[in-house]
Amino acid sequence: MEIIDREKSIEEINTMSPLTWAYIGDSVYECYIRMYLVNNTNNKPHKLHVEAIKYVKAQAQAEILKKIESELTEKELEIAKRGRNAENHHLPKNASVQDYNYSTGFEALIGYLYLTKQDERLKEVLKKCIL
Repeated sequence: MEIIDREKSIEEINTMSPLTWAYIGDSVYECYIRMYLVNNTNNKPHKLHVEAIKYVKAQAQAEILKKIESELTEKELEIAKRGRNAENHHLPKNASVQDYNYSTGFEALIGYLYLTKQDERLKEVLKKCIL
C-alpha cells in the first residue's frame, strides 16, 4: 500500500478544481525545497526555514512560472493558466494579487504533474525552480 494514494483517474483529476491541484502542489513544492536545502546545506532548522521562504513565497513562485513558461507544453500552460485564473476568495497577505495568482498557477502545475504521476516531468520542472 502506498503511503500517499495517487490512484485517481486522469478524468477525475481533470475535473478537480485548479485550487485543489494548487493545494497539493504547494505541499509537493515545499517538500522538494526543504529536501533540497537539507541535502545541500548544513543549516540548522531555523536557517533552513528562512532559506525555504525565499523559494516558496508567492513572489518567488510567480517569477519561476514566468521564467519557465516558454519551456512548458501546451497542456502544462493550460493547467498553469487555469490555476492562475481560478476564482480564489483569499486575499494575499504578503504579495501582490498578480504574484499570488501566478503562484497559484505554478502550484496548480506542480500538483497536476504530481497527481497524474508525471514524475519525470515533475522532476524536470522542479529542477528549474532552484534559482
